[in-house]
Amino acid sequence: MLKRKSGNGLRLPSDCVFLSLDIASKTGIRIGVTTLKRLIGFANDEREPHTSTLDAIARYLGFAHWEELSKIEDKGNSDFSCSDEEVRSADLQIGNVVEVTYLPDRRVALVYEGENHYTVQVSENSKLQVGDEVEILNFVLHHPLLVMQVWRNGESLGQFTAGRVSGLSSIKIL
Repeated sequence: MLKRKSGNGLRLPSDCVFLSLDIASKTGIRIGVTTLKRLIGFANDEREPHTSTLDAIARYLGFAHWEELSKIEDKGNSDFSCSDEEVRSADLQIGNVVEVTYLPDRRVALVYEGENHYTVQVSENSKLQVGDEVEILNFVLHHPLLVMQVWRNGESLGQFTAGRVSGLSSIKIL
């Protein structure tokens, strides 16, 4: 319902910035970006949201309060689950290997270390190097891969974006 109302696919953590602004402009209530990331599943945090946050979301979606919305939600009208085109770090197990490809002929395999952190295991034609440590929240097919942070030999190299033009060509959990 949030995707439809906002016109935003909510595929990337940065989409929550837009959603936060849209909710504030339409309801006058500000919900923090981090709170939205937690609710949508981009942040690995199991805290329960405040009732006021849920009520604000309900108002944004056109309902009087959360209880009214939850009656519809209980009937299966709302879904925050991932699509087949997305892999979220929060859904992986330590040791899982995620392989991505992007144009022109790049392939990177990353071992999940926990808490959104990976180690590069294979790097073909990519600026990432085997052994680099990276922080990634999610992988979305046909969208650029946003690496929040890259560490090489203990030194921070900052953010890195892969597949800027055409996005990821494939995503596999090996």
